[in-house]
Amino acid sequence: MAKLFFAGLLAFVICSRVSAQEEAIVQEGEYGISLGAAHYFGDLNPNPRFNRPGLAFGAFFRKQFGNYVAVRVGGQYAFVGYSDKYNTNNEFMLRRNLSFNSNIWELAVQGDFNFFKFVPGSEYNRWTPYITLGVGIFNYDPYAYYQGEKVYLRPLGTEGQGSAAYPDRKTYGSMAVCFPLGVGVKYSLNRQMNLGFEVLYRFTTTDYLDDVSKTYAPDAQPQTLPDGSPTLWYALQDRSAATGTPIGIKNRQRGYMNQKDGYLTAQVTLTFNLTSYKCPSAK
Repeated sequence: MAKLFFAGLLAFVICSRVSAQEEAIVQEGEYGISLGAAHYFGDLNPNPRFNRPGLAFGAFFRKQFGNYVAVRVGGQYAFVGYSDKYNTNNEFMLRRNLSFNSNIWELAVQGDFNFFKFVPGSEYNRWTPYITLGVGIFNYDPYAYYQGEKVYLRPLGTEGQGSAAYPDRKTYGSMAVCFPLGVGVKYSLNRQMNLGFEVLYRFTTTDYLDDVSKTYAPDAQPQTLPDGSPTLWYALQDRSAATGTPIGIKNRQRGYMNQKDGYLTAQVTLTFNLTSYKCPSAK
């Protein structure tokens, strides 16, 4: 019985010392990189399909406030795009025949909230799921290909933006606001490094990430050149001629004006800890 008592006491003392050592390590923050895939959702992909992923990568700094709460600042690149050719179960969208690609450059501030206590290098608190939300700004510039040439769509005003015939349709900018919301999980490999995985969806303030929003406006600009061939603007504002009789008559629906566009990233993260040492309490 005495041996059992002393063995238990020894185990308690050892565990207490290990716990005190772990508590002495204070995680001040992390800096890291992320790599994965991005996907677009909007007028060309209204019933979410995950069939056109693009590259996504980023870098960020996370300032820790205790073991549960952190604030981070990060920069992100994402390549997104989609085409009506993927909407095989929707006759109108197949006929519409629109497509786009865009590079997105984002800067965001987010709050991270851990579900569990997280202590890098700890034997017992080395992983946690978390939620994150924040606000950011991003740059985008949709483009398409016409006769093998890359053409940026925003300057064209494909829905009559900037045209005197449609004074209520202003040219949309190249910047917009986004609201990242997501979940993740991170695991401490050792006291210096953490490995994680994160999925983030961005709600945005624009419906022109894909250059599609309202109705056709075929009378906004000249339709033909002096030689009778279509102008670049006219050819790209309605691309349904390639699938049959053109459908782009005035005021016919072209997009879904009441639904903003969004994009999602799914990435692996690798972070490096910034830590300090706090003398354990005598208690």
